Amino acid sequence: PIQVGGSIRDKDTAQAYRDTGVSYVIIGTKAVESPAFVVELCTSFPGHIFVGLDAKDGKVATDGWARVSTHNVIDMAQAFEKDGVEAIIYTDISRDGMQSGVNVDSTLALAEAVNIPIVASGGITNLDDIRSLCAVAHPGTGAGIMGAITGRAIYEGSLDFSEAQKLADQLTSAQ
Repeated sequence: PIQVGGSIRDKDTAQAYRDTGVSYVIIGTKAVESPAFVVELCTSFPGHIFVGLDAKDGKVATDGWARVSTHNVIDMAQAFEKDGVEAIIYTDISRDGMQSGVNVDSTLALAEAVNIPIVASGGITNLDDIRSLCAVAHPGTGAGIMGAITGRAIYEGSLDFSEAQKLADQLTSAQ
């Protein structure tokens, strides 16, 4: 399945992506600024809308992380869950790209606060981070942590994607 996010600010753009075979459309800043837009998309494309929530110290950041709002990330995730969002992509921006380790505690707290899946992002550095996330993932429940996003660790060579996927498959199938 293909997921696309970034600069999706209207229904026509979401429709264009869906028409080309994109499985999931990810809404970020626009979701925070205009929650009604999320409701519109969830109604038009049920089961195909993700919301990206980037946060620092539990508060949602927008506009490429330039602004940290007063919105609590858990409160917003719960509201988006009620609106019909399929999953939340959660990025701890204080760790993203830092290769300092994933924030398992905050990711787990968010996953336990909602009944939709969470995709962890920010700080994933090596197989230890994959092990840590898998230990609390709760696979097969329809919620919990369903995946992880990493970038810099692959580029820097501290995480082999194939090995990480094998480990995740092994650990989650054993649960």
